[in-house]
Amino acid sequence: MPLHMNREAFITCAVTGAGSTQDRSPHVPRSPEQIAANAIEAAKAGAAIVHCHVRDPVTGAPRRDLALYRDVTERIRNSETDVVLNLTAGMGGDITTGPVERPFPLAADGTDLVGATERVAHLLECRPEICTLDCGTMNFAEANYIMANTPDMLREMGRMMTESGVRPEIEAFDTGQLWFAKRLVREGVLETPALVQLCMGVPWGAPDDLNTFMAMVNNVPDDWCFSAFSLGRNQMPYVAAAVLAGGNVRVGLEDNLMLDRGVLATNRQLVERAVEILHRLGVRVLGPEEVRTKLGLTKRQPV
Repeated sequence: MPLHMNREAFITCAVTGAGSTQDRSPHVPRSPEQIAANAIEAAKAGAAIVHCHVRDPVTGAPRRDLALYRDVTERIRNSETDVVLNLTAGMGGDITTGPVERPFPLAADGTDLVGATERVAHLLECRPEICTLDCGTMNFAEANYIMANTPDMLREMGRMMTESGVRPEIEAFDTGQLWFAKRLVREGVLETPALVQLCMGVPWGAPDDLNTFMAMVNNVPDDWCFSAFSLGRNQMPYVAAAVLAGGNVRVGLEDNLMLDRGVLATNRQLVERAVEILHRLGVRVLGPEEVRTKLGLTKRQPV
């Protein structure tokens, strides 16, 4: 893809995620009320898209509870603040093996492996404009944890997403996952031009050095729309890197808990910092209705 700076970019706020961050910052939202409130505040600060997981309201542990997704969705849509809704479909593909000499049976704690229909059930009911599709299997930081997304699982999930009218956002953690995403487009499972999120610095996917980032960017077809992010202290540098490479921006507590050294952030503050960086670069920040037009999205109500 040719390099042209993107001077009209949108911001996605990844509000809470599914990582074990809930006890590391009091600002990580847990309940549907807190998640929706964070999403609304992020939208007011300049995020056109909010990317949402759900958590156990008491423990903060990640969940796949359809009622929690519906609660979050309805709170956001019933607010007076417009924003494009992006729900994760990354849950339900978790495998944690036993110790290295006895990997079976799988560990009950940390294994949550279900079928394609169950993994997308909340999408078919809540009908967000966008949902994520993690386009590959990978070792995901923890010693015996595998994020499992087989080719046939991705084909079936992608088919159901496309047929339901929910726009898949391909989450690519390495170049091979972009390779497979292009195969899904050729097979007609996903529509083109596709929407893709380049996920940088996630162990053990693509590292977030600029050479690797440009390899990722150069594997995105010219007519696709991409965003990019990195983790922790590199979240804000990637706000600039993404638009300089022609893409859009993602920030939020899913990927980074800090505003400055020793200062815990809120989602609103992270979006405000991203807006400031973009404005200083001469980039106009797009609003939600402009993003719907740009990406061909339709705002719908839950069934």
